[in-house]
Amino acid sequence: MLRKNAKIELIRSVPLFANCKKRELTRIAAAADIIEVPAGQPLVREGERLAREFMVIVDGEVEVRRRGRRVATLGPGGFFGEMALLARGPRRATVTTTAPSQLLVVTSGAFHDLLDSVPSLQMRVLRALAERLEATAL
Repeated sequence: MLRKNAKIELIRSVPLFANCKKRELTRIAAAADIIEVPAGQPLVREGERLAREFMVIVDGEVEVRRRGRRVATLGPGGFFGEMALLARGPRRATVTTTAPSQLLVVTSGAFHDLLDSVPSLQMRVLRALAERLEATAL
């Protein structure tokens, strides 16, 4: 288990949270768990109806697949799960670790609370969501 300050510093190292104020980082740290996951571990599966968490890669790497085809590889600072939580719909991809990974995990309820209480985070998540939608547009 990380000490509180170590957890905050780890969270601050993630680009999504890099410009957050100390108070915001403290809220994120309180809402998030840090987990260690081995390589080859499926984290979410395409089509799952019950989206329960948002994940940020602190260290390691994941592969994102849609309809069996690799569409992205994400490393430190990458995140996923926001679309299903925001839309309250099924998962749009399968995400599997390709290396031992350290992940920041925020549950659905905590994710929505964070977006309400940390306005700067809202804009970052919306910007990333728009970029992802633009990248997949035909």
